[in-house]
Amino acid sequence: MRPLLLLALIFLTATTARAARVDTLAIPSAAMHKTYRAAVVLPASYAKNKKANYPVLYLLHGAWGHFDNWLSKTPDKQLLHRLADQYNLIIVNPEGETFSFYLDSPVKADSQFETYLTKEVIPAIDQAYRTVRDRKGRVITGLSMGGFGAFYLSARHPDLYCAAGSMSGALELSSANRHFTPDEVAWRNKNMAPILGNEADNPTFFSANSVINMADQIHKNGLPIIFDCGVDDGLVDINRELHRRLVYNHTPHDYTERPGGHTWEYWQAALPYQVLFLTNALQANGVMVPR
Repeated sequence: MRPLLLLALIFLTATTARAARVDTLAIPSAAMHKTYRAAVVLPASYAKNKKANYPVLYLLHGAWGHFDNWLSKTPDKQLLHRLADQYNLIIVNPEGETFSFYLDSPVKADSQFETYLTKEVIPAIDQAYRTVRDRKGRVITGLSMGGFGAFYLSARHPDLYCAAGSMSGALELSSANRHFTPDEVAWRNKNMAPILGNEADNPTFFSANSVINMADQIHKNGLPIIFDCGVDDGLVDINRELHRRLVYNHTPHDYTERPGGHTWEYWQAALPYQVLFLTNALQANGVMVPR
């Protein structure tokens, strides 16, 4: 075998050995009487550093999506692998179904994703892996519906997470301050009503569970938070409104607008900034695993 070819094969083997790995973990739900899967990205150091407990990033997908979206839909299919290795971080991609909004549905008994994420997924991950089993070692973010879910869950469960983020978040459920076309109303009735119910029948639920109406709770919790949105995204006005409310009530936060729309190219570019911010919170808690 030629020396250069042999050297290339040795390098490829060594690089592969150091690469993050992805597990697919089945996590049953007693609340919903079904089993969902989660993708778990483990940094390469996890297999060797058997005495260390690793911090965890919960990374949520958007509407119409499923647990493997962050691994299969980004243009760079190694994005999560590199981030896991760069920060010695476990990244968990749980299932959220197509329109759960990661909350407990008031009308659909088998869509109880707030309960699932907070009471079933986290314990399952902590049992299956060497994690920091405390809020100081958990952070959460997501895109679109997942951005809503990350802020919603962290606002309601500050005992579980130490920092939170959102990318292009669909941060408002209520239509009270929005003007929908007849087609948009029909879309909401078709896709959201089966999970959230009819807004006309229960407007309080839609208002109380909209993230933009949780600004005071976010302020009270005091978690470091980061969110961003593309300037060409149809959700940018909602994100600007949350930013305005957080400025008004003096809540420290990181908000950014960048070129781009509601696309995987945008989220691929946004995620590294979010992970840097979130791991800074983990670093402040003293839970990062040295590289």
